[in-house]
Amino acid sequence: MMVKFYYPDDDWCYRGLQTVHAVFHKDGKLIARAERGDRNGYYEFEITGFELKGPGEILT
Repeated sequence: MMVKFYYPDDDWCYRGLQTVHAVFHKDGKLIARAERGDRNGYYEFEITGFELKGPGEILT
């Protein structure tokens, strides 16, 4: 399963579900917390929304 994150600048990215730790509100903004690429902790970033994409779905 994949998570498609939407950023405030209208860009987006996909992350594996196993690397996503949390999505929450902080100071009126929607924030995602995900595992760092080197697997050395987590980082937080602002998003405007997200979608879950399951196996067999076409990712566009």
